[in-house]
Amino acid sequence: MRAIDRWTVDFYNMVEAVPLDIPEELSWIGDLHERAARNGARHGTPILNSPTGHADPRINLFFRTGSMAGASVKTMRRYAYSLAVWLTFLHVFGRRWDEATPGDIESYKDWRITDVRNDERVKGTSFDTDRAALNCFYTWAGPRYLTINPVPSVPRQAPAERPSGLVDRNGKPLARNGRDPLRPAASRRRQVKWLLRSGFEQWRNIGLRGYGFDGLRRRGWRGYNEDRDVAFVDGLYGTGLRLQEWASILDVELPFGARGRYLRTWLAAACIKGSPDEGRYYRIPRRVLMDSAASYMDEGEGSRAEVIRRAQRAGRYDGSPGLRIVTGYSGRTRELHIESASGSSVPISLDVLGPDERLRLFRMTPNGLEPLSVWLSHDGLPKKVGGWEDTFRDANERIADLWADLSTEELTLEERERRRSQCPVWARAHMLRHSFALRWYLVLSLLWQPHLGRVSEVDLEVG
Repeated sequence: MRAIDRWTVDFYNMVEAVPLDIPEELSWIGDLHERAARNGARHGTPILNSPTGHADPRINLFFRTGSMAGASVKTMRRYAYSLAVWLTFLHVFGRRWDEATPGDIESYKDWRITDVRNDERVKGTSFDTDRAALNCFYTWAGPRYLTINPVPSVPRQAPAERPSGLVDRNGKPLARNGRDPLRPAASRRRQVKWLLRSGFEQWRNIGLRGYGFDGLRRRGWRGYNEDRDVAFVDGLYGTGLRLQEWASILDVELPFGARGRYLRTWLAAACIKGSPDEGRYYRIPRRVLMDSAASYMDEGEGSRAEVIRRAQRAGRYDGSPGLRIVTGYSGRTRELHIESASGSSVPISLDVLGPDERLRLFRMTPNGLEPLSVWLSHDGLPKKVGGWEDTFRDANERIADLWADLSTEELTLEERERRRSQCPVWARAHMLRHSFALRWYLVLSLLWQPHLGRVSEVDLEVG
């Protein structure tokens, strides 16, 4: 399928500055950001365009009203791409979204998961998110545009013992045990995975530090971003933060100089999943902060300072769009002071600065502009959250290749690929969060067990 035959997705970017060279014939539009805000859009709101290049205002209104208007940017992005794939599927067969039937949904499920002609098939867990996105969209669109919801679903009050083959009063099928008939069977088997400390260190050392399974450095290893990547994954494993939360940290938020084994610091509300009204405290192990993070951020030998100097020499920061100059920081109130258009300094709480806004926070130093973001790419610009998925993928690929190389026999391409897929050492970002939770659960269990030994059965019954 050609790219022009697909529905495409774009997103409102309220952070970047609006181009000043707007054609005169379009001057009636006014300020683009203000106009978008009046229409209910915010930073990250999706815009879907058809293969003809035109947008359906009914579809795009979905992301500006109702429950989606307050959804996280990550959820909106995921739902937007799910809708785009579904709309593209319908477009191939010449059908509009408001004409879709349950039969279309079933065909779509088969094409998305099992059809051998589809080279972009997905797992059942991924389609489960697609199903949720379509159900949410059609539930919203039904009363507004008098359309039916083609997504089969099971009413919440359906008894668990009902057999399959029955339908509710709307003609929708009831699955056995109240299961949604469209939901893939694999979608329930989401396994929580974790790594013990030894397993995590082996994955980190082989995948990110250039070691082999024998514990020795590989010949020819060039770890350009080794200290950065090691500090990042150590932070995930040591703090239990989500990928987005740890990836959005600013240098002023790290508690350098604090005392203790587990240093308390603040996580901004706008960086937390779901964007609650208030942030929260979390702890950083001193070993993670002073060994890993401090080495990466060392002014003399750390790679962060090196890429900043290289970017400054290249003038890479000078033309950054939407750049905001930070003139000061108050640790007591957790406020940044940002230079306004008039030249004055305006305080703004760290709690309201989301991940994308933080990428454009810079300070002026004697050597030029410098980003406040802790994690920087090789070009000196702040590293976007999605880029860390590539870091984990590349580390897993390196380890799988080394695992295949350990074979004492000469392997065909097919045998090598099979051996790579059987590599027991691998990790994903969220596994490190699970590992953190498991580790502290075990610690607290060991601490609490002696107390339970002094509790009698009578006490438990009374409690």
